[in-house]
Amino acid sequence: MRRCKVCGAEAAELLGYCGRCVPQAQASELLRPHVLPRRALGLPPTIPRDGDITCRLCANACAPGEGELGYCGVRVVKGGRFHYVWEGGAEKGLLHSYYDPLPTNCCAAWFCGAERGRNLAVFFYGCNFDCLFCQNAQHKHLEDGELVTAEELAERALAPDVECVCFFGGSPEPQLPFAIRASRKAMEKARKSGRRIRICWEWNGAGNPNLVRQAAEISLETGGIVKFDLKAWDEKRALALCGVSTRPSFENFRMVAEEFLPRARYPFLTATTLLVPGYIDEEEVAKIAEFIASISPEIPYSLLVFYPAFCMADLGITPREQVVRCFRAAERAGLKRLYVGNLHLLGLSFTAFLSLVRNGASDPQN
Repeated sequence: MRRCKVCGAEAAELLGYCGRCVPQAQASELLRPHVLPRRALGLPPTIPRDGDITCRLCANACAPGEGELGYCGVRVVKGGRFHYVWEGGAEKGLLHSYYDPLPTNCCAAWFCGAERGRNLAVFFYGCNFDCLFCQNAQHKHLEDGELVTAEELAERALAPDVECVCFFGGSPEPQLPFAIRASRKAMEKARKSGRRIRICWEWNGAGNPNLVRQAAEISLETGGIVKFDLKAWDEKRALALCGVSTRPSFENFRMVAEEFLPRARYPFLTATTLLVPGYIDEEEVAKIAEFIASISPEIPYSLLVFYPAFCMADLGITPREQVVRCFRAAERAGLKRLYVGNLHLLGLSFTAFLSLVRNGASDPQN
């Protein structure tokens, strides 16, 4: 930890600004902490804008020059066209997949808590955000990924006892066309064999709206869920923590809600927010929760306890008091289906946590 450049309060070492002073800083100052870590990994320090063609897979709309990478690190311009950086290009996905017993440990485990069987977890390499707090930063190490065809991934999805597929990462957006194609192949195979397979997404949601729409349609058709990670409401906080604007995440969230919720007969759409200590506080959560509640107070919302990771490893676990304040802020906003993830980091069950919220005590034993 270090002292904030403005007020002297504690601040993350790399950022140099505390959460309260981030909104006062210049955008260029907030983007600077992202530069060195990205360059060390061979990634563009900022969203490239100088090329002649624009990538349309996500909201970043990168325009790299010839031979240069997009912000996600998995797309490159060659011969005046975008290509994936691996052999096989768009015909293959770069990922790591594994099977989890249900209920899974995903951020929406409440959704499949009564299920039995297995989940195929598909972890994509690459991401259109650059979160300094990333808790899955291995997605930046492309050399560790496995190249898989859509047909091969669909076969894995139809393995015995598999009930659902969860796409996450990184974030699926840079490889969303592949994920959609693999999902449709899995759906077709499931229909032919008389099986059911749910398709779920865990993403930042800042993808091309048309692709996001296609992915959401797949989830609704199969009985899966779409989970948006709504990381920050304030744009300065978003730039400081994620390196890019988070506004497209909220725009796509509203689009999915308005177009698909009227047809859903189950909790189809959900959201999470990671409570980064000192940076995502009750004021920030209140704004996100008010946004969600303005669409529907029935949309489930999960607050996630932070643990030290990646470039913000100098921060501690989210303090218990911060989690309680944020939960109460979300309640006051009118949301009716609230959850907290990673409570084991605080040594609490959800029941014990609710006791803190309701009773105002500092410890559920008091």
